[in-house]
Amino acid sequence: MGELLALRLDPAGELPLQQQLVRELREAVLSGRLAPRFRLPPTRLLARDLGVSRNTVLAAFEQLSAEGYLEGKVGAGTYVAALTPEAHLAAPKPKAGQKSSPRADAVLRRISTRAAAVTEIQRPRSRPARAFGVGIPDLDGFPFDIWGRLIAKHWRRPPRELLTARDAAGYLPLREAIAAYLNAFRATQATPGQVIVTAGAQAGLDLAVRVMLEPREQVWIEDPGYAGFRAVLAAADVAPVPLPVDAEGLSVAEGRKRAPQARLAFVSPSHQFPLGTTMTLGRRLELIEWAAEADAFILEDDYDSEYRYDGRPIPSLQGLDSGGRVIYVGSFSKVMFPALRLGYLVLPEALVEPFLRVRSAIDDHPSIVAQPALAEFIASGAFATHIRKSRKRYAERKEALERAFAKHLSGVLSLRPIDAGLHAVADILVPRLADTVIAQAAATAGVTIAPLSAFDTGKARHNGLLLGFAGVGEREIDRATAKLASAIASLR
Repeated sequence: MGELLALRLDPAGELPLQQQLVRELREAVLSGRLAPRFRLPPTRLLARDLGVSRNTVLAAFEQLSAEGYLEGKVGAGTYVAALTPEAHLAAPKPKAGQKSSPRADAVLRRISTRAAAVTEIQRPRSRPARAFGVGIPDLDGFPFDIWGRLIAKHWRRPPRELLTARDAAGYLPLREAIAAYLNAFRATQATPGQVIVTAGAQAGLDLAVRVMLEPREQVWIEDPGYAGFRAVLAAADVAPVPLPVDAEGLSVAEGRKRAPQARLAFVSPSHQFPLGTTMTLGRRLELIEWAAEADAFILEDDYDSEYRYDGRPIPSLQGLDSGGRVIYVGSFSKVMFPALRLGYLVLPEALVEPFLRVRSAIDDHPSIVAQPALAEFIASGAFATHIRKSRKRYAERKEALERAFAKHLSGVLSLRPIDAGLHAVADILVPRLADTVIAQAAATAGVTIAPLSAFDTGKARHNGLLLGFAGVGEREIDRATAKLASAIASLR
């Protein structure tokens, strides 16, 4: 335990061992290595590990307690004090609005311009416990009993090869399960060798941009669109080309006019974020044709593809592509639970090796802990069953939201048709009422609403609201809609 605390005593030193121990512990507290309220080991155990007498440790603890660095609790041991003597003497931190010290300003000037550009892109965040957070699935409906058994099965007595796994592409049985699932349910053309497991979709997007793009090259993006991808582009110093989204999806014709030689197009064709548009088959084929002509690639974010309520799903772009131009991105965050942090890329075969080389150089491989359980969860059919049950629940909640809007917000907000996904888009019918103002008033009333204008690139052009309904029970949907109606009424 002494070694774990990084305490070093020298029996041949000039200071007595008790004073050496006092000095070591005091410095450990002041440096932050021993945090406030950290429980120190019992004196007998610490004395044994340090090779000193127990009386030496007791005397050191007593001195530090008298100085205010330690606190003794009867029957509960000895702890680092919550507030040390130096804390009383420390200079107060600058208040909000005050300028930083000259030294802090000098340090901040060393932050890269790319980092500054990334932080300027605001990604709306949702509070999972509150309606109507966007991108939050039904956490209560997830089969954690099955998931818990699978985690225990693989990690109660894990084999050595699992403990030392270092495949940069990810756990092979999981890649096999992902490929089989996507081929069956998304009409992809994927082999396990084309799949790379990532730490969520965002990590996959970042890796794709690192591998595929040079600084200042052009990329087609949807406008409005996913702010997280704009942040990835800013970090790589890549030039986004915002393109409008119409009833058929991203406008390829406009892209040909503005940036015909772009190197990449980023799209969410299954359920465009945030507008909810499904890209038509004709527009998909048009986009693939452009990529082949321009020697470019398509980054397909198959966002919300599992949840479609009307009609049959259109095959993925990757499944339609015969020229190896589509990089397919997927995630388990919205179909299982966000903290899982696992996603995947499906790559054209020619790109697998360069992606793996870059991946190995940057982060080696994602955590293996959940991968064996997830592989069996998919292969056993439990994943498909969960998706099917979730789709039924979400359809019911979608209908509950439509009823609540008709009841509380008729003539104020109008829901667009909800064909797929986990969120709805509402248009504002009240003249001169901004979505950002409504979102702020709703937040004050305890309701989370994302303003549609937050997803515009550059100057705000849209005025609407995003409401996530998947993670909200039907009764709460009605209550939250009533609160939203009252918040808007107070503005009018």
